[in-house]
Amino acid sequence: MSKVRAIRGAITAPTNSSEEILAATTEMLEELTKQNSLELDDIISAFFTTTQDLNAVFPPVAARKMGWVDVALMCAHEMKVPGALEKCIRVMVHVNTDKSSADIVNVYLREAVNLRKRGFEDD
Repeated sequence: MSKVRAIRGAITAPTNSSEEILAATTEMLEELTKQNSLELDDIISAFFTTTQDLNAVFPPVAARKMGWVDVALMCAHEMKVPGALEKCIRVMVHVNTDKSSADIVNVYLREAVNLRKRGFEDD
């Protein structure tokens, strides 16, 4: 029986440019879908956040360009926490899946791999 599960992802963009934000977001979403063997019909919604230093474009634009046209998408800025990772894009994707929560693969790329180590998880 299929359940709704949340999958998290994070990646950094080298600069605050539309091109870099969209490229990073696409890379993150492609890896997240690959690692979790997702089909487009499995995806219910995605909530994106960026650190406040990324504002050149909305990250959901990348998802739309990937064909996520019937997926509910939303975005916001992260809290500005001293010492937190900069230029970071995060996502929480809700999916229908038969996988257990233990089998879900959260994806942290580029400098975002350090989020788990430094205690700045996006939980």
